[in-house]
Amino acid sequence: MIPFPKEQDGLMRQTVYYIEGDGIGPEIWRASRPVLDAAVEKAYGQERRLDWRELLAGEKALAETGQLLPEESLRALRGARYAIKGPLATPVGAGFRSLNVILRQTLDLYACIRPIRYFRGVVSPLRHPEKVDMVVFRENTEDLYTGIEFQSCSPEAKRLIAFLRDELGVEVADGAGIGIKPMTEAGSRRLVRRAIGYARETGRPSVTLMHKGNIMKYTEGAFRAWGYAVAREEFPDVCVTEGEAREGKILVTDVIADALFQSALLYPERFSVIAAPNLNGDYLSDALAAQVGGLGMAPGVNMSDTLAFYEATHGTAPDNAGRDRANPCSFLLSGAMMLENMGWTEASRRIESAVETVIARGAVTADLAVQRERATTVGCRRFGELLVEALT
Repeated sequence: MIPFPKEQDGLMRQTVYYIEGDGIGPEIWRASRPVLDAAVEKAYGQERRLDWRELLAGEKALAETGQLLPEESLRALRGARYAIKGPLATPVGAGFRSLNVILRQTLDLYACIRPIRYFRGVVSPLRHPEKVDMVVFRENTEDLYTGIEFQSCSPEAKRLIAFLRDELGVEVADGAGIGIKPMTEAGSRRLVRRAIGYARETGRPSVTLMHKGNIMKYTEGAFRAWGYAVAREEFPDVCVTEGEAREGKILVTDVIADALFQSALLYPERFSVIAAPNLNGDYLSDALAAQVGGLGMAPGVNMSDTLAFYEATHGTAPDNAGRDRANPCSFLLSGAMMLENMGWTEASRRIESAVETVIARGAVTADLAVQRERATTVGCRRFGELLVEALT
């Protein structure tokens, strides 16, 4: 965990860098910041304070500096402990690579951590959504997201296909697009190490290794093997595997990816902490969010060993940008995670309680209102105001 902030000038002050984001990003930021500040004040009076410092990235950065990701922003993030951002636009099929991926790889934000829990009053497709209480640890820097791919019929793809045929005896169809899926022992082990460490620190009963190792034996199968090795070699006093006596220890198991999707729907109570490779973890964390109200209710953080970078986990929703319709909860609950990681647990709990209180009363943003028979639709800004009121 990132260390507790030091006292400065008689106050407990913590610097937090923020990026508004694209699309609905500025709206959810403006709705969320007053809630975060009010929660800290309600919990600690004037003894603690968040010092916000803006960084530029995405469309706003391009308009002001001519760059999508200015070096000044990266420099600040390299020396930061805490940062938070709204969604950043990513083109599909063409254009620049994902800024989210670039940030994760440049800053070595190797662990994407996504808690999935139910808030009373949210409509869910499950009969018993209250049983959903999982935390997904997704490897964040390897796998297909490294972006090593070559377009169909490009000179690079043709050369690689020729190499595979001539040097390795692997038959690949002419005209195929080619993608490379690198997964390392070091990358896999540090992700699983963090997941098991989290389970130990928080008293969670199990860690499930998600993989497709029955098909991809030397990448995802290796992830499974390396994960078990971490449990066996680094946590022998706190971990057991299937068939061993539990005695209050953390059970480390593995489930094939497609089976896990089914089991998480049918038996969500069986899963507590899930460790997954990059692509599987991306799919799974979004699918699990659908069980508790969708991505608008899903917080997340990308972590290195020194920086915790919290984010709204949904997209930029350009069709809703500027219409005061967005749900700020993903961004706001990510901020609550940040406060908890700082050790400011009372402020974090106040935010979570306020969210549940306001939603249960039925005054919600459009994405939640459409799922309910009786609800009052409010805008993004008003929803934030209701949360501030609920903090009292």
